[in-house]
Amino acid sequence: MRYDTEGVHINAHGGCVLYHNGTYYWYGEYRNPKKEGTPGTQGVGCYSSTDLYNWKKEGVVLSVVDDPNSDITAGCKIERPKVIYNEKTGKFVMWFHLEFKGRGYGTARAALAVADNPQGPFQLLHSLRPNAGRWPMNFPDSRKTALTSEQMKREIAGNNTWPAIRDGAYTRYNFEDGQMVRDMTLFVDENGKAYLVASAEENYTIHIHELTDDYLDLTGKWIRVEPSGHNEAPALMKRNGKYYMLVSGCTGWEPNDARLLVADSIWGPWKKAAYNPCVGTNPFNNMGPDKTFGGQSTYILSVHGKPNAYIAMFDVWRPKVQLIESGYIWLPIAFENDKMVIRWRSQWDLGVFNN
Repeated sequence: MRYDTEGVHINAHGGCVLYHNGTYYWYGEYRNPKKEGTPGTQGVGCYSSTDLYNWKKEGVVLSVVDDPNSDITAGCKIERPKVIYNEKTGKFVMWFHLEFKGRGYGTARAALAVADNPQGPFQLLHSLRPNAGRWPMNFPDSRKTALTSEQMKREIAGNNTWPAIRDGAYTRYNFEDGQMVRDMTLFVDENGKAYLVASAEENYTIHIHELTDDYLDLTGKWIRVEPSGHNEAPALMKRNGKYYMLVSGCTGWEPNDARLLVADSIWGPWKKAAYNPCVGTNPFNNMGPDKTFGGQSTYILSVHGKPNAYIAMFDVWRPKVQLIESGYIWLPIAFENDKMVIRWRSQWDLGVFNN
């Protein structure tokens, strides 16, 4: 558990941390206090801190609305919100995974909101399925034909399911309406270029979409990563010119072993590391690397003013109690012989980065 300065459990799940003008802002799903099923959210919550230890509640910076015609009408699902700052426009830009009210997880859209201040309020601009009518850059010409529903059923029938997914059946099926977005993150490179990174193709494949310079649209450049790898919960960082992406397997709300993808370019090729970066055991639940200490990746935080200081943020989902009571695990990232290591620590502070 983590608590704000008023002693209340922080309600910012599946989120991120943005540093701006001396202050860190933690954004995340502001969950409803309901027990049944997997309830929606009240919107996106925000907390602020100047030291990463003490967090002040700023409130709900993007709220669901009563308008039944709105994409974010009450009862929708707002998940994995990520916020980045655009130096050129001075706008704070939020993208998140959106599911329409009453549609379960069948909508799989990306939604966009903007604000003039980090504390909001954020205004929804629109939601979409990314890159409708555009093929990924790493897709062979021989398979660049869209699939109808009937053709899709035949593609994934019988023993051909996994090869068909690997070869892009879902990409072809979603070509005209746009690609799916579920668990997602945003990543801003050193040159200011930003990317929307999402679990897509029914969570079988990660997609990386380049954003326009104002971060408000897509350029049309995108790739598939680890096709049919069944990965979700992406979190990215860059160190010494190399890109690292933490991902999770797909086991619903239950934890599994963390996975690591590595590339020398954002456009790949991305390769799955032969090791689990997590080391040690969480003594509070006896879960080790095979369960990612009981957590699931959501974001990698760069500590301001400390070169090569990164914190891996994980959510500890508790759907059997209440999702609002889900907890958090934050651990420092180390590199040993260029291998990422996320070692369990029951207690630690920012002094670990001084060495």
